[in-house]
Amino acid sequence: MRILIVDDEEVLRDVLDVVLRREGFDVVSASSGEEALNLLDSEEVDLMILDIMLPGISGIDTLRSVRISNPDLPVIIITAFSSIDGAIEAMKHGAFHYIPKPFKNEEVILTVNKALEQRRLTTENERLKAELSEKFSFSNIIGKSEVMRKVFDLVRLAAPSRSNILIQGESGTGKELVAKAIHHASPRARNAFVTVNSGSLPPELLESSLFGHMKGAFTGAIATKRGLFEVADAGSIFLDEIGNINLETQAKLLRVIQEKEFMRLGSVDTIKVDVRIIAATNADLTKLMADKLFREDLFYRLNVITINLPPLRRRREDIPLLVSHFLEKYAEENKRKVREVTPDAMRLLLDHSWPGNVRELENTIERAVVLCTGDRITPELMPEYLRYPVNTDQPSMIVPAEGLSLKDAVSRYERAMILQSLELSNGVQKRAAELLQLKPSTLNEMMKRLGIHTRSSAGVEDEIAVPEL
Repeated sequence: MRILIVDDEEVLRDVLDVVLRREGFDVVSASSGEEALNLLDSEEVDLMILDIMLPGISGIDTLRSVRISNPDLPVIIITAFSSIDGAIEAMKHGAFHYIPKPFKNEEVILTVNKALEQRRLTTENERLKAELSEKFSFSNIIGKSEVMRKVFDLVRLAAPSRSNILIQGESGTGKELVAKAIHHASPRARNAFVTVNSGSLPPELLESSLFGHMKGAFTGAIATKRGLFEVADAGSIFLDEIGNINLETQAKLLRVIQEKEFMRLGSVDTIKVDVRIIAATNADLTKLMADKLFREDLFYRLNVITINLPPLRRRREDIPLLVSHFLEKYAEENKRKVREVTPDAMRLLLDHSWPGNVRELENTIERAVVLCTGDRITPELMPEYLRYPVNTDQPSMIVPAEGLSLKDAVSRYERAMILQSLELSNGVQKRAAELLQLKPSTLNEMMKRLGIHTRSSAGVEDEIAVPEL
């Protein structure tokens, strides 16, 4: 760290030089405000110690110039007791602190370290904000296909508005990523973005999470708690899987949208909020409305602007771009030197229907990168269900002239479906059973019969054991 000392007294400059160098700082000096400003034009400095009483340009005028040319540079004022008022004036112009003369060496070192720490935190905060803005910028929603270009255009138009937005798309298409991009491109970007997974919470817990509760409102409410709508005030709230919310909570949600107010559970006082709602669903809300499971008035309040995210099978030309992105991401995370995917492996990726969409593709590439020992992803690193696909559109299959074993054909089909469901569920057997509409115990028996095993992190194949529920 380089510190600039600006003082017309040579003895004081020398004392500060010795004290600061002893602490490991690099030190440069100037005897006047003019000299200091010229030095700042040509050299990088991390902090300035400035005497308020200088010949020529005063310390206050020097500070004003620094605030214009280098607003992030922390400045510590040195002043005699007789000029404390000037030091206070300097603080009003952005000085970090002041040290009265005569000073103690420990006081100087402590103040310098505090000023540099504040600058470090400010710089780190700005860096994180820049990274966050970049991470959720539209450029990170990868795609060059015509359907994705239409999505980008709609997102750019919708983001600056105050309107509620409904994002529709299959699971794994990136609905939350789009929601975050909308928030960070809106005037609300500096305020909170709150995510609520509506499908994973029971109704009573969801309502408490959204609106908060008072102490004693229900069993277990041992303290008053703010709701997520309060947390998201002046920002955005993302309601994922909105179709799973029950009708009672839907009514309360409608009130928040219409009146911009709500009550905590157990309270009679209303709380005003200004929150933009971004909702998402992979369900057919029209069908849910027909079945009286989703309120029409809520649908039209949410459906001001609709963004339909296409499944990956409808934008196959984006697959190479996505593969390249995930390859670079996971190679860096796992310290691998993987640089490319072989043409044969890419063909497998392009031919797959991707029922799990971008999330499934990302998991496939991450797995391949982790298992790769060279610099290329080959077909052998692809999941078995990609290498040995089953034509799910024609499950009856064609019987060859020489005949076939129906039992073997059915077993191969069952094996492929189970392997694919396990891949989609990241090896969670309970979830795989749900995808196949089977009981976990039934899936366990089928896997044993078909000889299906999972691969452990150590590379040893271990038989999958599904616990009895």
